[in-house]
Amino acid sequence: MQTEQPIIVQRDCEALMIPSGEKLTLASGSTVWVTQSLGGSYTVMTDRGYMVRLEGKDGDAIGMAQIADLKFEEPPTSESTQEIEEKVWQQLRLCFDPEIPVNVVELGLIYDCSVTRLDDGYRVSVRFTLTARGCGMGEVLKRDIAAKLLTIAGVRETDVDLVWDPPWSQSRISSAAKQQLGME
Repeated sequence: MQTEQPIIVQRDCEALMIPSGEKLTLASGSTVWVTQSLGGSYTVMTDRGYMVRLEGKDGDAIGMAQIADLKFEEPPTSESTQEIEEKVWQQLRLCFDPEIPVNVVELGLIYDCSVTRLDDGYRVSVRFTLTARGCGMGEVLKRDIAAKLLTIAGVRETDVDLVWDPPWSQSRISSAAKQQLGME
């Protein structure tokens, strides 16, 4: 969702500057334009010319809905590792680069994903990268991925690693995402 009309921020709220990841307060009364609302967060352009990310819980500050994370029901005891892995991929598709309106799976940022059975549930391990080394959003995406994975019933632990090898390239982007971005 993008807004062409300016939105007046209705209350102070915490935001993260894109791409540095620096925390800042988006002040009540400032003007913003929503550039995307995907994956449980909002990306807005401020009247000062920079982009920031707002968590979904702060949607009301910009006159939008508060976005809650998707939670799965408690799994039946017979749920397989494969069924958990399917839910993991669903959740990964809810994680977005705040500058690009494509999820991390379709962007080709996920290098490895595995599910391991524990005594009391599952551990999910994910290796991912970023489109550029200088991007300061790595820790933000890392926390976002871990938080979304922990909403899956039965997932007790996550191990999310940001890696740089092999370097990401546009060849990793899915065909559907390339079409969405106007690259095909």
